[in-house]
Amino acid sequence: MSESEGERLGIEPGTIEIDRQVLRAPAYDDVYFSADDGLAESRHVFIEGNDLPTRWAHWRQPRPFVIGETGFGTGRNVVLAWQLFRDLAPATARLHIVSIERHPLTACDLRALWRGHPALAADAARIADQWPALVRGTHRLHLDDRVTLDLVLDDVEAALSGLDGLADAWFLDGFAPARNPAMWRAGVFRGLAAASRPGATFATYSCARVVREHAAAAGFAWQKMPGAGHKREMLRGRRTARMPAAPARQRRPWFEPPPASAPGPVAVIGAGIAGTTVAEALARRGLHCDLYDPAGIAGGASGHARAALHVRPAANGDVRTRFQLTALDYLGRWLADLDGARTLWSDVGLLQLARDPEAQARQQHCLDRLDLPCSLVHWVGRETAQRLAGTALAADVRGGLYYPNAGWVRPDRLCRRLVERSGAALHRVAVTGLEPAAAGWRLTSADGKRAQYAQVVLACAGAASALCRDLPPLPSVRGQVSVFGLPLESASPNCVLCGRGYALPPVDGRLHVGASFRRDAVDAAPHAAEDEANRAMLAEIAPDLAAQLGSPLAARVAFRCTGHDRLPYVGPVPDAAAWRRDYAELALDARRIAAVPGAHRRGLWASLAHGAHGMVSAPLSAEVLASRLCDEPMPRAATEVDALHPGRWLIRELIRGR
Repeated sequence: MSESEGERLGIEPGTIEIDRQVLRAPAYDDVYFSADDGLAESRHVFIEGNDLPTRWAHWRQPRPFVIGETGFGTGRNVVLAWQLFRDLAPATARLHIVSIERHPLTACDLRALWRGHPALAADAARIADQWPALVRGTHRLHLDDRVTLDLVLDDVEAALSGLDGLADAWFLDGFAPARNPAMWRAGVFRGLAAASRPGATFATYSCARVVREHAAAAGFAWQKMPGAGHKREMLRGRRTARMPAAPARQRRPWFEPPPASAPGPVAVIGAGIAGTTVAEALARRGLHCDLYDPAGIAGGASGHARAALHVRPAANGDVRTRFQLTALDYLGRWLADLDGARTLWSDVGLLQLARDPEAQARQQHCLDRLDLPCSLVHWVGRETAQRLAGTALAADVRGGLYYPNAGWVRPDRLCRRLVERSGAALHRVAVTGLEPAAAGWRLTSADGKRAQYAQVVLACAGAASALCRDLPPLPSVRGQVSVFGLPLESASPNCVLCGRGYALPPVDGRLHVGASFRRDAVDAAPHAAEDEANRAMLAEIAPDLAAQLGSPLAARVAFRCTGHDRLPYVGPVPDAAAWRRDYAELALDARRIAAVPGAHRRGLWASLAHGAHGMVSAPLSAEVLASRLCDEPMPRAATEVDALHPGRWLIRELIRGR
């Protein structure tokens, strides 16, 4: 079990009190900001204290400027920074804010708090509209085309220890040290130092002795400055000492990311959901991609007309559970931005049904252990499940897990929309060769043409094995989806129903039911027997509905690629020979960890093995890959990012002596 497994994932929202128009946090008996002019205080302490107007006006880096914040609170500092950046920074500049909050307010509270501030209300409402489910960990919000907010819901020391990224400036805005000493401990400042670029600055309203001492001990040179309003002094500082290595990566040096480099031209091999989400994520960062796929857009497993958006959490809160739940939550925000009219998707809800006491106990135990917010998932009994389903359920169905914001998507149309949005150029040809070149990689295609790219992303499922020998095994699973006509008088499902298989609410009188599961099968032709197997899986949870279906109208077979541990492979591709050499002693003792950073195939990346949950995992995985490629903070904690690394299988094999 990892250091994060076994803990509750849900996080309690903060509470607020308004006393004479002053906003207070009763848990700390302190105010969120000055009663005189909180906005002016924020501008003076955090914006001017970090010299942001001057720094932004001259920002020319291809990477984003990164602000870290300890204490999101009401979002006041984030909104002010966002507005100033929009006004002052060059049109091509980008801003990335990482804000840590242990007691997040609710979206309703945020809207209410900012409703009376016309200059800030619209931007604050955008944040509230993007507000994530209150689950421990990092949540990525896209505020606009140039500004990203990573909201980290956790204790500050835990958040900093897991932060995978480096800040240029810090807003230290926790409650006063006397009221909330945990925000100002020595470990916090060590975490700030480890997550700071050379020359990074900080600013805070507090000049308390403990703050000055801990800042200096962590390598920050500090100075007192005039405070805001009635406050006599504030503190600002600059990182002067050399940055220590992150403790997590000292224990796992093979996952140390490759040095950042200028992105340059990018080729993405594979135009399914993995490849098109990467192309779209890179396009938002100003990078144009060439897409290579002989089958065209969504020609493989992403070519189904409709697919369920579902996850399978485990009660131990393992890394797969944390990633899937966060990916599902992110997916809703991402799809709403991409297709606000919901022509490509629907959040009609999803039921994972329990058909026996053991399944019910497992589901309820999972919810009890994880303590997840009801807005993400909750248990419903049989009567409620029957009402939500809208169709008769089997007599043995006892209830199930209900995901109110899950649903279904049109994968084929979604991939096409992503290509249009990204402006990627599509090459309908197979890549037959991939070899290192002086400035990146040289691709050879089946038509004999060659092209050179600084960066190449392998997103072509099992076909990637033929192009790169450094990848883990990529076994495929054959699945068949059946499409049945639904009689007009039938009571069709109102939400997605899941048992061993799934059934989607009908569109245009067509009911999609799936999917069969056959390992190592290579036959691409639909089988009538698998149509009947899909009907039988539906009959297990909705027998009356299954009995009303006639012969299938259509069926489609696809092959999905799976990872050894049911997580995708996302990130830089390792140099397998170098890893076998550098970490050979792991075979003798897994504690013999050579202090050698992992060698990688420079400029070669992977987004592979998304399996049955690819529609959920691919968008957040694309953010993981694009963030690393573009030298940005990562959208999840370092341990979770490392759990996606394509080299993790190789480390497992080395430890096993293989």
